[in-house]
Amino acid sequence: MTKKAVSRRELLGASTLVGVTAVGALAAPAVLAQAPTVIKMQTSWPASDIWMDFARLYVERVERMSGGRLKFELMPAGTVVGAFQVLDGVNDGVIDAAHTVPVYWYGKHKAASLFGTGPVFGGSATTMLGWFHQGGGKDLYRELTQDIMGLNLYGFYGFPMPAQPFGWFKNPVATVNDVNGLKYRTVGLAADLMQNMGMSVAQLPGGEIVPAMERGVIDAFEFNNPSSDIRFGSQDVAKNYMLSSYHQASESFEFLFNKDVFDDLPEDLQAILEYGVEAASTAITASAMDNYSSDLQKLQAEHGVTVHRTPKEILDAQLKAWDEIIPTLEADAFMKKVLDSQRQWVERVVYYELMNSADLALAYEHYFPGKLNLGK
Repeated sequence: MTKKAVSRRELLGASTLVGVTAVGALAAPAVLAQAPTVIKMQTSWPASDIWMDFARLYVERVERMSGGRLKFELMPAGTVVGAFQVLDGVNDGVIDAAHTVPVYWYGKHKAASLFGTGPVFGGSATTMLGWFHQGGGKDLYRELTQDIMGLNLYGFYGFPMPAQPFGWFKNPVATVNDVNGLKYRTVGLAADLMQNMGMSVAQLPGGEIVPAMERGVIDAFEFNNPSSDIRFGSQDVAKNYMLSSYHQASESFEFLFNKDVFDDLPEDLQAILEYGVEAASTAITASAMDNYSSDLQKLQAEHGVTVHRTPKEILDAQLKAWDEIIPTLEADAFMKKVLDSQRQWVERVVYYELMNSADLALAYEHYFPGKLNLGK
């Protein structure tokens, strides 16, 4: 006789039923405490990075919402797999979950970068997170990860990141000629963009950036935000911080879960894991606004960093570089489908956003005159 395989959920349910029956027979309370399910989640961030703090905001909320039925073992990059290998780790079941960004697995399929660091048609990270949830992005992501790549995982998106700075330079850059020939760190399709502008690009995890700058492996770099940058010690290797760029203007966090682990959970815990991303997204956004702005002030006041707005000439050159890259991406049918979907969403949604939005710079200058220097 062939035995039917028993799932983890059925096993847990059966043990709970037996326990309740036994306890009931002894006239004791009718609920038996069950050991929590432990989720082993590794991030792509060093232990000291603010993004580890953001991962904890998610973990804390999920654990509380689950009533203690879910517990996380949260680990920094390198604990089990490398920062760029978390997708493989989750897919293979070496880790149960990961906190990362899709651009880190761009080397497996370039379309990964379209879900975080692709061409900028005019939408912010909030706009593009809206595309993921309401504009068809979620279905396209599932098609890429499960149908095209055959991955054994689910991915959920949260925290629309502020546009990433152009980065750290030993000398301020004002023209396209100033960046030509520089050895520069970035990741994903942003690497294609910067190479198109004449840079030589190294794709490095966050924890390797400053040592590479110290050794002269790179001349300039970007990571993501003032808080991560100050914790990395960026201010010790460069003093010119260029804000504003189109290379990574619409990224969000990716929360990955092994499909077998996720499917084996009760439906209410599955919902908590998924919708906990949305809850944490609000908390992370608030924390980011607080920390990024205060750390930018510290970089200026305490570390002698000069903050610049990236000149319009360079921003224009970035858009022209995207124009040259997009046709090469669209040679792939799936990538063209994603880009078409994004353009349709941005054309409609951003028209509303731009027509409706107040001129915030005008209001800021009215109440805090002389502080802004937005350049030309």
